[in-house]
Amino acid sequence: MVSAVGDDRRGREAISILSDYGINVRLMQTVPDAATGTVGVVLDESGKPTFVIHEGSAWDQLAWNDEIALRASSADAVCFGTLGQRSEVSKQTIRRAINAATAAGVPCVVDINLRPPFFDVEMIRDSVQLASILKLSDDELAEVCSACGIAATDNDEAMLRDLLEFGDLDMVVMTRGKHGAVLVTGDDTIDQEVIPAIVIDTVGAGDSFTAAFLIGELQGKPHRDNLRTACEIAATACSHSGAVPAASELGQRK
Repeated sequence: MVSAVGDDRRGREAISILSDYGINVRLMQTVPDAATGTVGVVLDESGKPTFVIHEGSAWDQLAWNDEIALRASSADAVCFGTLGQRSEVSKQTIRRAINAATAAGVPCVVDINLRPPFFDVEMIRDSVQLASILKLSDDELAEVCSACGIAATDNDEAMLRDLLEFGDLDMVVMTRGKHGAVLVTGDDTIDQEVIPAIVIDTVGAGDSFTAAFLIGELQGKPHRDNLRTACEIAATACSHSGAVPAASELGQRK
């Protein structure tokens, strides 16, 4: 995990939580003069969230260093988002990490996070072209296509294929809420129906989908099986309150 927290209670708690999940926190930075980032979440009747992402957070000041360069160039993959690039400091750090990874032949995954007002056409377009795998949601498809100069139609697969060509991507994967997900590669299109779940809230569903999908791809799983597994993991994330289950619960599941 590469990010930054403040020198405060929330920051220390965040590092502790990550450590409890067995996540390597060596590249987590502490910014003394900024607060740990917080997000307000409001759920509608269907459990779909609206986010208020507070500005001036420590993760807006993510600084480049030699250790990030080393890890990015030796990783199995680098996953980055658009939201993390809302500040110039963090954007430049993320871009340098992507360049280091690309130079070393490391695949890069962009997870589109369109949270107004923290994106623009240039950020979207550049992020798509920097990645080898694009992940987005159906709610974001029209905006991403517009940023890339692709005309909106009623044919989602055609738009995804246009994105595939525009970014010279290996694949594009799109989540579709209650309609499941779709994966487009150079020679195939795979549809996955939604996995039934009792939805408590959907916070973290997209991130869990991306993580599960990327791990499956790195393990060489067949695309169809991998897409289903990612949807199953996302459905599980929707079935409890909060983005992830407690670390103790994960231990019990093992």
